[in-house]
Amino acid sequence: MTPTPPSGTDPPLLGRATLGRIAPELRPAVDPHELRPRIVHFGLGAFHRAHQALYTERASALSGEPWGIVAVAPRSLPVVTAMRAQDCLYSLTERRPDGPATRVIGSLTDALGMRPDAGRIDALLASPEVTVLTTTITEKGHHRRPGSGELDTLAPEIARDLAAPETGDLTTVVGRIAAGLALRMRSGGAPVTLLSCDNMAGNGSALATVVRGFVEASSWPDRQAVLDWMTASVAFPATVVDRIVPATTDADRRTADSALGVRDGVPVVGEPYRQWVLEDSFAGPRPPWELDGALFVPDVVPYQLTKLRLLNGAHSALAYLGAAAGCETVADALATDWGERLVRAFCSEVGPTLPVGGPDPLRYADDLVERFRNPAVRHLLQQIGSDGSLKIPERWFDALRTLRASPSPTPVLELALAAWANATRAADGGQLFGTTDPAATALANCWQGTTSLHDTVRRLLQVVGAADLAGDDALVSGIAARIPAPRAGHIDI
Repeated sequence: MTPTPPSGTDPPLLGRATLGRIAPELRPAVDPHELRPRIVHFGLGAFHRAHQALYTERASALSGEPWGIVAVAPRSLPVVTAMRAQDCLYSLTERRPDGPATRVIGSLTDALGMRPDAGRIDALLASPEVTVLTTTITEKGHHRRPGSGELDTLAPEIARDLAAPETGDLTTVVGRIAAGLALRMRSGGAPVTLLSCDNMAGNGSALATVVRGFVEASSWPDRQAVLDWMTASVAFPATVVDRIVPATTDADRRTADSALGVRDGVPVVGEPYRQWVLEDSFAGPRPPWELDGALFVPDVVPYQLTKLRLLNGAHSALAYLGAAAGCETVADALATDWGERLVRAFCSEVGPTLPVGGPDPLRYADDLVERFRNPAVRHLLQQIGSDGSLKIPERWFDALRTLRASPSPTPVLELALAAWANATRAADGGQLFGTTDPAATALANCWQGTTSLHDTVRRLLQVVGAADLAGDDALVSGIAARIPAPRAGHIDI
């Protein structure tokens, strides 16, 4: 039984010294003392701790191999301090429909700041014991030029890093990794795999392009030797990651502390579902993540497109139709009499556009319905519906083009687009349902100076870069004809 602290005092801080206070089934699946630093991860955020760190702990526990992670925070030093104060232990709470489930994760062996701990990071990146580098640095952290995807060497941060005399002066993860690879080559050149875990298409090749671009732009005398060594000894597999990891709330902190009987300063939360698909192309040893359900495949593209078009696409459809119906969260929308029908109809309509080799669309729809129904996650429709001008072209338009060329009917996508169009109207200085969008003004202007919904839809599609779809009169008419229903709050699937 977990000891209860004396009344009026705070519970002790989570750490190795207080693990004995925690119920055995809630302790780490591995003994943190037995792990060795064999993975370096850049991006000490909640998603990594709720996803890759959990997979790694489970793989170590199931295989007996001591895969420990040293996590590097590029900028946020307070999280480094907090993690070190807890011996890099933290809790993960799954928000399950039947109630939260909390336990401690122990796969992190150290937490470092990228600049203040530069020497220690240098040693790790050069060490042959470290065979995998992972990243969660977001699209922005790659510093790519729009359109080409090449490294933007004129970006101020990249330019400063290219001129930096010491690794401790580097501020971008791209520059830090490139410098680390150069050190590794000069120290013996043990093979290593760089594994991007960012939620972006072609993440492996995107990371490879910017890291190689940094080396090419450097003034290092041996830069060509570094590039040649990278070609022979460094792998950049593509991955697909999936788990909803909401921001941790004060209520989540109280839940974790109550379950553990100790105080956790850096808890994370996540939905029960998680997925990790990896291109089976590694340069050296790796954790046996497949023991915990990760999939190793020759090509991740079918999985990437399935997630993008079905999960993300259905999310956006729910966001605009749900907002029109007065719903606040994804679970609220699934609790209506039309929510599940929408998800299944959306997957049925879009599924034929997906390449072979990925998940079965109808079974995938089953998973989505179960995930979306979970009221504990509280995924806000306003959040999902924001930045629609950036999201829907990627999530809906390629599938729509494929279906229109077949030709196949597209009633669900037309309804989703009608709901999005309705949501672009201006209200109270912003968009209709409180969403934000970088193109909000241009979208709102599409409603001015016309009494024709057909013309409004055509203008909206042009604003989001779909001139070809705007020229499809039958499509535009189909979308326009469906706008009055969501405008009235009526959803008919």
